[in-house]
Amino acid sequence: MGAMETGGVEAFVTPGEILGKGSSLRAGRGTYVASHNQTVYASLSGRRSIIPASADAPDQRPTVQVIGHKAHGPVPEPGSIVIARVTKVMAKSASADIFCVGPKSVSEKFTGIIRQQDVRATEIDKVEMHLSFHPGDIVRAVVLSLGDARAYYLSTAKNELGVVSAESVAGATMVPISWTEMQCPLTGQVEQRKVAKSSSSLST
Repeated sequence: MGAMETGGVEAFVTPGEILGKGSSLRAGRGTYVASHNQTVYASLSGRRSIIPASADAPDQRPTVQVIGHKAHGPVPEPGSIVIARVTKVMAKSASADIFCVGPKSVSEKFTGIIRQQDVRATEIDKVEMHLSFHPGDIVRAVVLSLGDARAYYLSTAKNELGVVSAESVAGATMVPISWTEMQCPLTGQVEQRKVAKSSSSLST
């Protein structure tokens, strides 16, 4: 057996990948045995690890398991509502770091991109990115799809999506005063944003 018993051998596997023969391995979490050929396969994407049997176990086969991303926290999927922090605003898009999927915090880094056409539902051609988001803004968005290079395309085109929290130049948390404006409580200065409607902030 040699290498199989080292417990620390980790490799990244994807669903359907062969992990070994059922005669020499037990199927742990994230794996399954196909009865027709007694072969152990991965049932999810993640890291494969081999756990040696304890010395007194009646079955001395080591257990193979796959610990998937899901075990480490949620993963954005099309239709997921996410909370993200805007990192960069460009002419046609804004990028953001996703830190919550639904109510749960993520444990790895996911990048989101909000394209100009996905900022709002009306007058799409008139959207100006720098009047919709600023770096540091916290936005609520919905995942449209997995885009390129591990970035998710996000949309804020519904009333309840958009900037939920923003800091003014003076460093204060701004208060939404309309769909497109937030005001600094310290200086009274108004800044443009694509504001997310919440029952508490906007009565209209």
